Amino acid sequence: MNVRRKKRLALAVALIAGVAAIASLLLYALNSNLNLFYTPTEIVQGKRDTGVLPEIGQRIRVGGMVTMGSMVRDPESLHVEFAVHDSLGSEIIVTYDDLLPDLFREGQGIVAQGILIEGGKLQATEVLAKHDENYMPPEVAEAMGQTHEKLDYKTEQKSGY
Repeated sequence: MNVRRKKRLALAVALIAGVAAIASLLLYALNSNLNLFYTPTEIVQGKRDTGVLPEIGQRIRVGGMVTMGSMVRDPESLHVEFAVHDSLGSEIIVTYDDLLPDLFREGQGIVAQGILIEGGKLQATEVLAKHDENYMPPEVAEAMGQTHEKLDYKTEQKSGY
């Protein structure tokens, strides 16, 4: 093999190794920013199709209904703790250290995003509440076993009163 071919081969190998390194770094960065959606049952029992449980310390989103009578507020701070359940009866505890949305209340659908700190406990960084009495996020509606339907407004509602 002559010198020219050796240089071309070395350049091709270096180029392929560089592209592989960049691709692996990109995939690693994307994987660390992934937020997976779970229901309380999937957190307790694992995903339906794979049976995979979320790992402790993993950043996830959980959706379900706030259990009636489960909200406990700390009178000295903004810390609040409440339970979220789904239609299958599983329940997890969500802790949150900030102001809850104005529309948040017990018995309604929510989505909480945060870090799983125990098998059935989520430290939330964000809590989203539904924006009116008829809407529920499609993921939560599917998890709760309800159909997600388009709202059907009456003529009086469309005109404003």
